[in-house]
Amino acid sequence: MADPGSPSDDAGLEAGRLLFARPWRFLAGVATVAGLPAPDGVEVAFAGRSNVGKSSLINALTGQKALARTSNTPGRTRELNLFGAEAGLILVDLPGYGYARAAKKDAAAWQKMAFAYVRGRSNLRRVYLLVDARHGLKAADMEALDLLDKAAVSTQIVLTKCDKLQPDAVESTRAAVVAAIAKRPAAHPEVLATSARTAAGLAALKAEIASLR
Repeated sequence: MADPGSPSDDAGLEAGRLLFARPWRFLAGVATVAGLPAPDGVEVAFAGRSNVGKSSLINALTGQKALARTSNTPGRTRELNLFGAEAGLILVDLPGYGYARAAKKDAAAWQKMAFAYVRGRSNLRRVYLLVDARHGLKAADMEALDLLDKAAVSTQIVLTKCDKLQPDAVESTRAAVVAAIAKRPAAHPEVLATSARTAAGLAALKAEIASLR
């Protein structure tokens, strides 16, 4: 049972449900940090390796199959994509890192833009770092965590694609990630396990996000 007042208690789960029951819409896609709208309300961002499932997770959270563009091609998200629901909250889909079917200089430019956003956005409350449950933390993820620690940005790891593993394997990955981030100053200690396909873990994630407003 969750502790009273925690995001995962009944009230927190209901707050998350109501927040994401609103009609969400695409707000903007920007190619440079300078093109971002003025900070307004609360922003949470989704980061992760290319093809980890950021867009799929955003679509599952908002209940809209095509709100965020998904692709089987790693590196398809090349802009900072912003989504809102007139609720004082904006979701930001960051370009993936680690691999892209593009020139290395282009991939580096996208990643530089994403991390400039993380360092400089005053209304950014948390970065949700998505990690494929089948693979766990990779070197590129550790580099991202280093940068987020330096930026002092609250970071919470979300395991994705958990439906592709048996429950005991998911828990093994979760335990390994928890141990790996234990001494990181910016890392939230709780690691969430989710599946965009089955909706597993989405209620807890919605509650966490709702608690940040």
